[in-house]
Amino acid sequence: MTISIVTGAPGWLGTRLVHALANGVAGVPALGPTDRKTRCLVLPDVDASELEQLGAEIVRGDVTDPASLARLFDGATDATVFHSAGVIHPTRGVRQFHEVNAVGTQHMLAAAKAARIRRFVHVSSNSPIGTNASPDQVFDEQAPYHPYMGYGKTKMLAEQAVRAATDFEFAIIRPPWFYGPGQPPRQSLFFAMIRDGKLPIVGSGENRRSMAYVDNICQGLLLCDRVAKAAGNIYWIADRTPYTMNEIVATVEQVLERDFQIAVAHKTRRLPGFASSVAYGIDAMTQGMGLYLQKIHVLSEMNKTIACTIAKAEAELGFDPKVALDEGMRRSIAWVLERGPIPPS
Repeated sequence: MTISIVTGAPGWLGTRLVHALANGVAGVPALGPTDRKTRCLVLPDVDASELEQLGAEIVRGDVTDPASLARLFDGATDATVFHSAGVIHPTRGVRQFHEVNAVGTQHMLAAAKAARIRRFVHVSSNSPIGTNASPDQVFDEQAPYHPYMGYGKTKMLAEQAVRAATDFEFAIIRPPWFYGPGQPPRQSLFFAMIRDGKLPIVGSGENRRSMAYVDNICQGLLLCDRVAKAAGNIYWIADRTPYTMNEIVATVEQVLERDFQIAVAHKTRRLPGFASSVAYGIDAMTQGMGLYLQKIHVLSEMNKTIACTIAKAEAELGFDPKVALDEGMRRSIAWVLERGPIPPS
């Protein structure tokens, strides 16, 4: 039986992808479940019960340990690999970016070659391309590499390694800031800061951000597996249009009040645009020293436009994102509240 191999589960996107493989993508009848077996690479000592309930086979290992990948690829001839494992906010300094994002991807590619898989679908990011040069610009797939900090550099190296593969087909997706059920604590904190009027808006707030609801990303991933033309191509996968930071905040405020009757402060902390420039300088300096300060890094991006067009994915894959910001945030907040109140900010 042909299998699907998934890395990055039980992380946020990896787990949603396993749901999509098991149950199909809601609203997209052509992407229903198949009889393929799903096999997940899961770090040792990490809870995989949700994946097991979905029928996935669990292989314990780590992309940084090539010896641990042998069982993951056992009998994987003609398999599809969905490689979503990666480090966005490292806990062991910036070297972790390189160990996981760059070298880990190289290990996966070597194991995939030895196993003679069919297609390697790689989850990249907007970060290898960086930030838009002007507020009205949107990135397409021809945009040159201009990586943003350590994460962007290592995701660029991973992309380049995938693109150099010649022993199997590949496809690469570049999802930007994503959101939706299953989110990590940092996204719940985002809701709490908006609720409490503590979220900083840097500059005018009219800078635009492309965002991607997680199930829209899963649709893109499955299309990259099932559409023949995807082979050898890169696609931006996001919601249909970018949103301004002001629009993002206003939407979360509206959803909290309208759908969940949660009182909102209707305030933001307005910071001058140079606050992000100062944070950028500190971020560059500390990362140059091998250190990573998550809040400083996030602040450095807050006044940037990071916007893309999904026209190529629409034309070649038939990509049709079904969920936009208002409904996506409603589902995301509902998921949080099912597990308890939104935490204090």
